[in-house]
This record gives sequence, structure tokens and C-alpha cells, in this order.
Amino acid sequence: MPFTVTDVPHLPDGFTGTFTSRTAEVDGLTLHAVTGGRGPALLLLPAWPQFWYGWRLVMPALAEHFTVVAADVRGVGASDKPATGYDPVTLAADMAGLMTALGHERFAVAGHDLGMIVGYALAAGHRDRVTRLAVAEAILPGLSPMPPLLMEPALNEYLWHFVFNRLRDINERMVAGREEIYFGHQFASKAATPDAIPPHAVDVYVDALRDPAALRASFAFYRAEESVAQIADLARTPLTIPVLAAAGERGSGAAVEQVMRKVADDVTGALAPDAGHFLPEEAPRWTARTLIGFFG
Repeated sequence: MPFTVTDVPHLPDGFTGTFTSRTAEVDGLTLHAVTGGRGPALLLLPAWPQFWYGWRLVMPALAEHFTVVAADVRGVGASDKPATGYDPVTLAADMAGLMTALGHERFAVAGHDLGMIVGYALAAGHRDRVTRLAVAEAILPGLSPMPPLLMEPALNEYLWHFVFNRLRDINERMVAGREEIYFGHQFASKAATPDAIPPHAVDVYVDALRDPAALRASFAFYRAEESVAQIADLARTPLTIPVLAAAGERGSGAAVEQVMRKVADDVTGALAPDAGHFLPEEAPRWTARTLIGFFG
């Protein structure tokens, strides 16, 4: 199975001595996670266009305090990539099933980018199971304001993929065979500096997206028309668990905290100095320290 612990490069020293790949069958899907450590369970949810590997620099420090489960949601990494089921509620149900299969009835959740949306849907839809929620660097569909991109050149450069990714068919045809151009641009333009994510890591993500099923799934998250209605329905009842809303100082800034205050009663904001969008890779020490402080 590709993109498991045993076949991705440039892992931190000692990583494979602590972490192993595990799979579980959930409603007919094979879902993959990298697990290790000891203590209360902590589920890590990946960003777009990444998979569990995006958390690799933070996981060793977290494993000293928690049983870490870095999951691949459906459509990414070593998990199955079906044609449907990319809305937040279904993705959250997948993760609840994965944690049940791995033996964790109650757990904390940290989600970055796409993982923020899935993490919120998981906490709001499975309230008896999630103890605390940390989210970073994303919007909540329908609740976060979307600016008129053509009027804001800097935001247009940062957010134009939201429109492109929702297109049908033409985007897959344009990106197939040119994955390194499109996805490479995402990493270069959304990090604080163009080289903040090293080329070897970008290569790992791009290689994963050369699979036609993974490429289709990467757009399916954005094409899920149910997302706005699902988030609106979940938001009718605010979260009461503690929520950490994190962002990069040179990424989403205060926007993450602002939107989470619309859906949760107990929100703490945190800004990573000089970091852009990819907090677990641009600021791994800050991210680990902040998560340990919040969850610990």
C-alpha cells in the first residue's frame, strides 16, 4: 500500500520506531492511519492537498503525551478513494468509525485546512466522543466570508483555487500530467516563503496526487454541494468543548478564530509568528508546543 510509514522518505529520526501504519474497515472502506505514542487519544486530520505525512514533524513530540492517530481521510494517502462521500458529515462519520475500529471511544481532534472542516463536523456531529478540538488555517463553508476575488489581487492569488477546484472535469484534464505545476504552486504561494516546504516533501505530495483517483478526490472535497447546508445545520447548536483556533501570522490570521466563535462557546486563538498556511511544517515546534499546552 503506497504512502505508508514504510515507503515515504525523510521522516524524523526514530519515527519508524514509534509509529506504524494501520488500516481499518469502515462501512466498506479501507481507511489508513499512522499511530504511535501513549496517553489519551489524539486524532490528527490532514490538510489539502496533503495526507498524514503533513503532520510528520509534529508527531514525535505529540507521541510523548498522547496516543497519536494521524489519519488519511477517504480520497487521500493510503485510504480508499471512492467516487462519492466527500462532504463533511460523511468524512466525519468515517473518522468516528476509524477511531472506534482502533479502540478509541473518546478522543481529542486536531485538524488543519480540510482537516479543520472535517474536525468541526466530527466534534459537532459526534459530541459524546470528542473531548477537545483544535483547528487551523481554513474556512467553514457558508460561515466564513468569501471576498470578491477579482477586487483583491493578493487574495486572488491566495484563494483562486476555491473556484478552480469546484469546476467539473476541466480542472482534472488541465492538471493531469502537470500535477507538479498546479500543486507545487499551492505549496509555494501559500507558505510564508516559496521554499518553506522543502522540495522533497512537495515531491511526496505530488507523487500521491498522480493517481487519477486521488486527483479526482482532491477536487471532490470542493465539489461537495452539501457542505454549506451541513455546516449550517451543525452550527445551530454551538460547541461547548474547548476549541483552539490557530493560524499563521502570514496565513489566515484572525479569520480562523473569528469563524470558530460563530460555532463554539469556548474559543482560544493562537497565531504562529512568521508562518504561512502550513503550520505543522512551517512551524512544527510552535505547533507541537501549542497543541500539547491545549490538549494537555
